Amino acid sequence: MPSYPQFDSVWGFHGEAAQFASGVFSGKAQAEDWIARNQLTGVLTCYPVDTGVYDWAIDGQYFKPQREYQHSPRFIGRFTSASQEHEHYENGVAEGDSDNDPIESGNDISDQ
Repeated sequence: MPSYPQFDSVWGFHGEAAQFASGVFSGKAQAEDWIARNQLTGVLTCYPVDTGVYDWAIDGQYFKPQREYQHSPRFIGRFTSASQEHEHYENGVAEGDSDNDPIESGNDISDQ
């Protein structure tokens, strides 16, 4: 059986209007090369390995469930956090490249 490298995090690219990630990378540089080469539009997000984002956000005190529905499988399965490192791209170019300011996006997790 082959041996695989261990990672604390990976980078996932979610293309504009895509239902699923179109690429997962071990490093941001590899992801950015692929995004630029293919002139992609979407969001590149850093994901923790061996835990869900919901648990990661609670453990890191980025999120605290305050309503009953926030403990539901539907909520947990759709959960994302704006606290995850992420970057937006348009036509292969990072939107924040011109001023190097971090980009924050809304956390659309209030679905009941």
